[in-house]
Amino acid sequence: MRHPRISCDPKVMTGKPVIRGTRVPVETILRHLGAGDALATILADFPDLTADDVRAAQAYAADYIADERIVAAE
Repeated sequence: MRHPRISCDPKVMTGKPVIRGTRVPVETILRHLGAGDALATILADFPDLTADDVRAAQAYAADYIADERIVAAE
């Protein structure tokens, strides 16, 4: 699935997925959410982000996980 707010460029953050036009990795946003940080806190900590950027990071992660291959244990 295409995510227009997410970019991967080897010259930016060694190619990790980031919010387009920033150096904020998707991983960083997800870690803040996982730690229980509120959306308002994340936006205050990263003023270049919007609520739509945070939702895009979540959608990107969900699509990434959806495409994982499951290996059954023997």
